[in-house]
Amino acid sequence: MQIGFDVRSPELVADADQLVRAITTGEQLGFDYTTFSDHLVSPVTVESKYPYDASGKAVAAEVGRHEQLTAIAFMAAKTRTLRFVTSVMVAPYRPAVLNAKVLATIDVLSGGRLTIGVGTGWMKEEFDALGAPDFAKRGRATDEYLEVFKALWTQSEVQYEGTHVRFQPIRMEPKPVQKPHPPIWIGGLSDPAMRRAARFGDAWYPVPNDQKIPLDSLPRLRAGMEKMNGLAEAAGRAPGSVGLALRLHKHGQRLAPLASDGERQLFSGSWTEIADDLKRVRDLGLRALDFRFAEDSADQVLAAMEAFQREVLARV
Repeated sequence: MQIGFDVRSPELVADADQLVRAITTGEQLGFDYTTFSDHLVSPVTVESKYPYDASGKAVAAEVGRHEQLTAIAFMAAKTRTLRFVTSVMVAPYRPAVLNAKVLATIDVLSGGRLTIGVGTGWMKEEFDALGAPDFAKRGRATDEYLEVFKALWTQSEVQYEGTHVRFQPIRMEPKPVQKPHPPIWIGGLSDPAMRRAARFGDAWYPVPNDQKIPLDSLPRLRAGMEKMNGLAEAAGRAPGSVGLALRLHKHGQRLAPLASDGERQLFSGSWTEIADDLKRVRDLGLRALDFRFAEDSADQVLAAMEAFQREVLARV
């Protein structure tokens, strides 16, 4: 099982040296990968409801952040073994062919250290500001993007005729280092998202504390994995061929001890309890799990990561 990290503080946006320090420290501490999220602008007025907090409001959308793919390319040059996960990339935010090319370039120049997390996005206002495909049709647009990505990364010549993407025969070289292409993790807990993961994904990559469809206790996690196995089989794939990766926005004392089903909320409580939960989900077959370290300063982020390595990673 791979363990990843996501660092958040105002200093890590304002100061490139601090960002490099945080990411390279994570590599030195033995984390397997780091994640970068995908927001390009912050609309002043947001009526869309954020799905991962009971308030419906995403504080992260109001603060600065770097463009996802540029930041990953920059940090890949500063590291040697650390993997990078787009967590998640909102596929329709960028033209499909350009997107495929940038991702392939990062994979080649990083020596094959890219994992592509893909989602459909939740903020209509950002779609509108970027001139992206119709928000209501973002699911179908994302499916077309994924079809285009895979074709351009694996075929010598590609032509595509879709609703949101179309082009005459083209070639794209060089291909990604990873074969047949970089791993694709599909985010989301809705039925369409799960079907997309079953069809396109190397892994399903939900956030467990989705307010409508939580996956935050061991019984819920087990049921979600069973459902994904069924969907994979219905899509003509072997059960278990779509792995499970989880993205945690909160852990430890920032989570209530019990989930809404009355069971223990996974990754809440003490370091020992978090380590025990890691062992439980590893035994279930979880492939990857990333933890967010959100603090007021870069020093606090590093202290939290070091404590996590000492108290949790060293035990598992």
